[in-house]
Amino acid sequence: MVYNKFVGETMEDRYKDIEKSIIKKYRKQIWARFVKAINEYQLISENDRIAVCISGGKDSFLMAKCFQEIQRHGKMNFDLVFLVMNPGYNEKNLNKIKENAELMNIPIEMFDSGIFEYVNTLEEGSPCYLCARMRRGNLYSKAKELGCNKIALGHHYDDVLETILLNIFYGGEIKTMLPKLHSTNFDGMELIRPMYLVKEKDIKAWVNFNDLEFLNCACKFTEENYQQIETNSKRLEMKRLIEGLRKTSPYIEDSLFKSVDNINLNAVMGYKKDGQKYSFLDDYESKK
Repeated sequence: MVYNKFVGETMEDRYKDIEKSIIKKYRKQIWARFVKAINEYQLISENDRIAVCISGGKDSFLMAKCFQEIQRHGKMNFDLVFLVMNPGYNEKNLNKIKENAELMNIPIEMFDSGIFEYVNTLEEGSPCYLCARMRRGNLYSKAKELGCNKIALGHHYDDVLETILLNIFYGGEIKTMLPKLHSTNFDGMELIRPMYLVKEKDIKAWVNFNDLEFLNCACKFTEENYQQIETNSKRLEMKRLIEGLRKTSPYIEDSLFKSVDNINLNAVMGYKKDGQKYSFLDDYESKK
């Protein structure tokens, strides 16, 4: 028989325990790293109105709780909207999101987009890239409608590392996802990633400690093509590569992360900025 330490607790007890675990038990691994990203990358400004985008997964739900805590204990004045887009989840998954929001005391605002219905009509290839772009566009649009100037996504430290390797191995360039960026299609809107420094293993530990259960990708395509996705996923390939390298050296992850924050332009063949290509030959002769 499995012992459940939460048996007999009220709903209020549960969400308070969840909150306490973030700032107490996982203070160093989660809370401190969340706050560091906020401060180091200047992700929140006075009087911001931020749409905290909750997909139903562990990363975005934890991000929402961290935002509640920093709003409660922080020094800046800002507003939060906890935004959930329903792209066409089945009833079971939709109810799971609502149950978790209630359990964690997060007042979500949900809207429909019907994205799944559209992308599942594609006849060739994986619809995941198109789905991601459409999701973001819908989130920006709804957030702006609600008077927000920023949307917050739950991408974490491991996502950053995997993106670096994906771009090197399959894109032929050194590039990663940034902790914040201005929207190119929605004037005055910004995207921020406050989970940027939080490691996935610590998120999983927090989930297990609190006996929580969240959605993974819950679209129809993923459900029907799980084996194919597991076999062909380049991001999963990068995740496994990093896991292997970690066994060789505990410093691999930090070195990889620093590589895109410590680029030596005197020792690269070329780089691009604002669409303009630069070569080391441009000023080579002047360095004689």
